[in-house]
Amino acid sequence: MEIKNIRIRSNLAEVYADIYTPEVLELLSSLAHHNAPIKELMAERLRLRAERQALGARIHFLDETGYIPGTHIKIQDARDGNFEGSEIPPDLRRQWIQGTGPAAKPGVPLEKSIRNVAYALLSGADGWMFDGEDALGQIQTMSLDNQRNLKLAIGGAPIFTQVAKKVAEEMNQWSLGFLGCGIVEDWEAQLGFTTKIFRPRGLHLDDRHVCHTDGSGMAASIVDLTLYVVNNYKKLQENGSSIVLYLPKIQTAREAALWNELISDLENNLQLSLGTIKVYVLVEQLEATFQLMEIRAVLGKHFVGFNTGRWDYINSVSDAMAWDNDFINPNIDNITMTYGYMANYEDRVRRAVNTPDVNGNFALWQGGMEPNIPVGSVDGVATSMAKAIAGAEREQRAGASGKWVAHWKMVNIVRPVWGKIQAENQLGWDFPPLTYTDEDAKGLTQLAAAPITIRGARDLLSVALQYGNAFGQGMQAAALKPADFFGNDDVLYLMEDMATGEIRVSILWEWVHKGAQLTEDDDQSSVKAGAIFSPDLFLKLLDDEYGKLLNADDKDVYASSKQTTLPISREIVEAYVLSSTKFPWFIDLFNINIDNTNLEIAKKRIALFMEAFEADGTRITHNLDA
Repeated sequence: MEIKNIRIRSNLAEVYADIYTPEVLELLSSLAHHNAPIKELMAERLRLRAERQALGARIHFLDETGYIPGTHIKIQDARDGNFEGSEIPPDLRRQWIQGTGPAAKPGVPLEKSIRNVAYALLSGADGWMFDGEDALGQIQTMSLDNQRNLKLAIGGAPIFTQVAKKVAEEMNQWSLGFLGCGIVEDWEAQLGFTTKIFRPRGLHLDDRHVCHTDGSGMAASIVDLTLYVVNNYKKLQENGSSIVLYLPKIQTAREAALWNELISDLENNLQLSLGTIKVYVLVEQLEATFQLMEIRAVLGKHFVGFNTGRWDYINSVSDAMAWDNDFINPNIDNITMTYGYMANYEDRVRRAVNTPDVNGNFALWQGGMEPNIPVGSVDGVATSMAKAIAGAEREQRAGASGKWVAHWKMVNIVRPVWGKIQAENQLGWDFPPLTYTDEDAKGLTQLAAAPITIRGARDLLSVALQYGNAFGQGMQAAALKPADFFGNDDVLYLMEDMATGEIRVSILWEWVHKGAQLTEDDDQSSVKAGAIFSPDLFLKLLDDEYGKLLNADDKDVYASSKQTTLPISREIVEAYVLSSTKFPWFIDLFNINIDNTNLEIAKKRIALFMEAFEADGTRITHNLDA
């Protein structure tokens, strides 16, 4: 279907007429002019990345005497808080726990798929970030199923309320056994408790179903933003709810300004006052940490807070430092929020949100992800839950107004940490103002002594392979653990999304191409401390871990995947890690293989992508099947 300057592939406009409404199509067409600036900015992002890699240049702070690129805002004004930000709306003032996850499941009927939304809204979470990005599968039409489920749930459709009633009974049955009490007293009232939040895809991704009439790709950010807001803003406002987004993968204030232009344009088209749509920014990129106040300033009345997500941020630091042979991350388990550069990153975020704007408004700080799921042996669950609570207590003491959890069962385990202090939030803590020195810059890439081991490599490889396999089946959020712990209920499964896959292969790339030295002997082989993590060692471990997955039972690796998506995952992991070129996004190699289960086709697509990027930095982001 074509309408003015956009095209929707095959018959999806008819099949999803409830999502591609006339109003949505009109707004998509109206906002399509933002696509060219997005593409230009993404090309500039890659150009600067390549320049830094070639010159061995570090990211630096902006010149305080200048203006934020693409705006008329002075950089010093932004840093001083001399801009008008947003008051925190009532339904965002208390966000002790925000859950995260998609609103749809792959390959199941609507009644089963929409259960995801019911679990979220009955969980007792103060907010739920329904994901359109890292945790949402993209096979078939999952991005549209996600939007449909949200529209049905927010609109209170009978099919959703019927499902929610049944889900509430199941949740209470679990909580009576685990917590000793029910967690849903009045399921109908509970559905209105949780603030609905949506995460669109980042500026660097294209939509699979919408493109320009000339065939060029359409930024997924435009599509996701338009579909979610236009389909739900009236009902949200009728219910007294804010329209709230989480903006991902922003690297610079200029990119944030582009988001601001896009959102403001949408508000204007819908005759909403400026600042009606509220946004959190996920601080997932190293460069963003150099421009936190600038990002706040350009988003102005839209901005309500930052989130310190762990996994994407580690990956961005690894990618930004790919040129530096002395920068080598350790085992992933050691890169906690108190590790070297992570502690400095968190400290800058909390200082930025506690800097008042011109009206004295502060911003929210939402802490990072808790990936645990309370399923396993009694001892295993007890140990993991103690660590989860300790992590939440540390963030609360540091000044966070709340944190994320990746599974609804964790909400009532972690939420009491903030319940004990009772304060709605922790706005306005007294921290020193941000400074912009060379020492500050060095701290954002500061390493710390930590092990690099064969055990760590096996864990990186096993989860990366499993994650790629899950992605190919439409599960971009999956409960995983290293294969050596299959069948061991003392080691819990953790919820993983694309970000955890990204960082695992980035660390492996570092170890292979920078000649990482192992810090400990391996008891299971002849590899000794001081040995270099060579390509040959990587390939041997890859064979080992892949073999374990082939021999795993259906609980951990579906038999049907072993001849389809698992071999493709292996091919992508091997190609990414061994390539002398460090590719910026692991997800690119999976996106070009969505709905493909043929290994030979996958090999051709991987080669096509690598050749294009190595030739001139071109990322293939459009749907190769369209």
